[in-house]
Amino acid sequence: MSVSKPKDMAGYQKWLREQLDIDISERTRTRYETVTSRMRDELDQSNLWQELCQSLPEYDSQYRIDTSYALLARSEMPQLLIKPFESLVQKTFRKNVLDNEPWPAEPEYGWILPENWYCKINDILRTLVVVKYLDGVDFLGGRIQSLCEQHGLPCELLLEAREEGYYAAHIHTRREFEVPAPDWDTQKIEVGIELQITTQPQEVIRTLLHKYYEERRLTGGAKPGAKWQWDYHSDEFTAAYLGHILHYVEGMIMEIREAQREEYLS
Repeated sequence: MSVSKPKDMAGYQKWLREQLDIDISERTRTRYETVTSRMRDELDQSNLWQELCQSLPEYDSQYRIDTSYALLARSEMPQLLIKPFESLVQKTFRKNVLDNEPWPAEPEYGWILPENWYCKINDILRTLVVVKYLDGVDFLGGRIQSLCEQHGLPCELLLEAREEGYYAAHIHTRREFEVPAPDWDTQKIEVGIELQITTQPQEVIRTLLHKYYEERRLTGGAKPGAKWQWDYHSDEFTAAYLGHILHYVEGMIMEIREAQREEYLS
């Protein structure tokens, strides 16, 4: 008997209960919050995080020497954030159902469930660093990547450019944590950590359009074949072209800045 694809979160949670005997309850939330709080505290005291926070002013100084401009958009140290529980469950909905081509079979990486989501979701622990200029993304990304490698951690740097106008660098690394086990003993698990780097203008746009991006992830955005590029009233049109225009303007700022520097040096 074929199983129809859930279309929303209510249908997804019903499918989890009926097909996989998984109940996303308050107990699930409590365990998630306990485990992730323990992981954040451990990462906050780690050599990697402490060295990164100590090194950011040094990176800023080096960038100023190289360019005569500030690297960082703010002087405060970045915060270690935990993915909200609702966002986590929504992401499993996308991975298990919406983006799962073999449905109703499991995805190629297997079902993402409470028993394994700490290991399979790569951004449960994350942080964001905001830089002033476009070239600062690659400058800082390379230094964070080197720092992870110095600490013996795997590291992947991805420069993302999406159709919907999203631009940012995502640095993914993994680290072992000791956390409470389901029976309240302790266990060691390997967890993904995401460090995002974006520019100040892109952060403003992302903040303004956060609700749209969240809804798009759950609905898949415009229907296949829809010419949203011609529908200037649509959310897709507004979000995408604002992001692309800003990215273009940031590139033009870099062109002007570099031209002025060359003129000064000549």
